[in-house]
Amino acid sequence: MPNPTRPRVRATAVLAAGAGLLLTLSACSPSAVPASSSPAGNSGSAMPDAHVHGLSISTTGQVLLATHDGLFDITKQPAAKIGPTNDLMGFTGGTDHGVLYASGHPGEGSDLANPLGLIRSTDAGKTWETLSRQGESDFHALTATKSGIVGFDGALRTSPDGKTWTTEAADFVPAALAGNPTSDTVLATTPQGIHRSTDGGRTWTTVDSGPVVQFAAFASPAEAAGIEPDGTVHTSADAGATWTRKGKIQDTVQAVAAVKGVETNPTIWAATASGLVVSTDGGVTFRPADAS
Repeated sequence: MPNPTRPRVRATAVLAAGAGLLLTLSACSPSAVPASSSPAGNSGSAMPDAHVHGLSISTTGQVLLATHDGLFDITKQPAAKIGPTNDLMGFTGGTDHGVLYASGHPGEGSDLANPLGLIRSTDAGKTWETLSRQGESDFHALTATKSGIVGFDGALRTSPDGKTWTTEAADFVPAALAGNPTSDTVLATTPQGIHRSTDGGRTWTTVDSGPVVQFAAFASPAEAAGIEPDGTVHTSADAGATWTRKGKIQDTVQAVAAVKGVETNPTIWAATASGLVVSTDGGVTFRPADAS
């Protein structure tokens, strides 16, 4: 995916949300056969042959995929493997300084504990350091906020520094968590609908009028995108409090990310079963990310 063909976006931090989990919350679903091509065509950018658990767009436009087989840079063709082969079940790249957080299971030959607990990279995924809960937590849902980290490993937990954790009261099981590094609003997607926190994941309310989305991502503290299991896209201009239905991705979505657009509409990215697609009109239409 060469640089000239990427949509122009502001250099803002990106949150990737979507742990690659179906709303049935299976531990790790295999890649599904795409139901049909995207509206713009049936091919996206080159994708690694591995199930995608997370998607991040860096401030420099680098597109990262967290997969069952590790982290890949798909800005390059073919996709370039970055760092060790770990199963990155949970992943977030949405931090102010480009720091990545992940969780999951160690790859073959690794001397890391299983599960990984919370790990962090400060060099775009080339190397990872262990932070906490090694051998204890596999965070399938993970995000970063202004206050710290929010993760779900069977219990909802918050941490100000990725090292010390508080277990929060929650009566839901999130498929994905979405936050923004300059805000304390967090969205949790569940089969019953969206849950929303405005205090970094400590307390939650339900969004009664919102859609039932599987994936969610913030483009800015106020702008959010959500995608239903069937690919229907919704956006919010008030940090997930209310939602507007937009277009539809005609493919199996595995992860989503969003960035603030140059003008009024956020740019929405989705990793699908057949490639990476992007919308520059706020989710109304999508095209393969490597199309001109």
